[in-house]
Amino acid sequence: MHKAKKEIREVIPKMDLIIEVLDARLPFSSENPMVASLRGDTPCIKMLNKSDLADPAVTQQWLDHINHTSGMKAIAVNLKQPDKIRSVLAMAPAMVPERNLEVSQLKAIILGIPNVGKSTTINILASRTVAKTGNEPAVTRQQQRIKLPNNIVLLDTPGFLWPKLEPRDCGYRLAISGAIKSTVIEFEDVAMYLAEYMMQYYPDALVQRYQLKDIPHTGIELFDRIGQRRGCMRRGGIADTHKVAEILINEFRDGQLGRITLETPDMIADHGSRKSGEGS
Repeated sequence: MHKAKKEIREVIPKMDLIIEVLDARLPFSSENPMVASLRGDTPCIKMLNKSDLADPAVTQQWLDHINHTSGMKAIAVNLKQPDKIRSVLAMAPAMVPERNLEVSQLKAIILGIPNVGKSTTINILASRTVAKTGNEPAVTRQQQRIKLPNNIVLLDTPGFLWPKLEPRDCGYRLAISGAIKSTVIEFEDVAMYLAEYMMQYYPDALVQRYQLKDIPHTGIELFDRIGQRRGCMRRGGIADTHKVAEILINEFRDGQLGRITLETPDMIADHGSRKSGEGS
């Protein structure tokens, strides 16, 4: 991770364009804080991937929010619509109008946290398999340069997370999305965060998915009701919280709870400038 951060810090000032792949369900938490601190005036395209799993109304809020930022362009994509992903190839030259692509190459860097779909996105842009893909974080291990159409050279970099996840909500959202390896998260704690968030913002989705008559008052009550519905009860009528937690998190990741977004542009004002850890 330290090596990857050092390399990115060195190459970003040399790039004509930054392309960042974000998770449309958490565009704030999944962005790399180094981009804001290092890009300067370099134009940036934000690709909100997995938009088919995100709340479309909130995705539009994020698109409007990002597109009002100078030098940035946002587009909502998903891996089921490769043509929309390839539209970035036409967007890129327009972001750098001073670059004559008949004379010189457009140098772009692509960034993305683990498990956000960056490698698959690269393969679609290149129309060939040039990046390893997988469902587990940290598949890309080293930099590689990829020649794309329109005389674009794309620098791929390993996906990584910053060492100190702040604010606290960002860490939870990243864990829920699968950006953090399951072996290092406390499923019950993470799922409780998800349960309480959905009780507040997406109660109807819970009612429909788990056939509830109403929404309980606490997260642990919700765990008990899901446990009863799914046969995850221990002796004494207590829910097996680990099994319920796995159900909630996996069904969120698979889109079985519906199209859910874990943060809105209005929420980021409560988080201050950004999570720390860029300089370490």
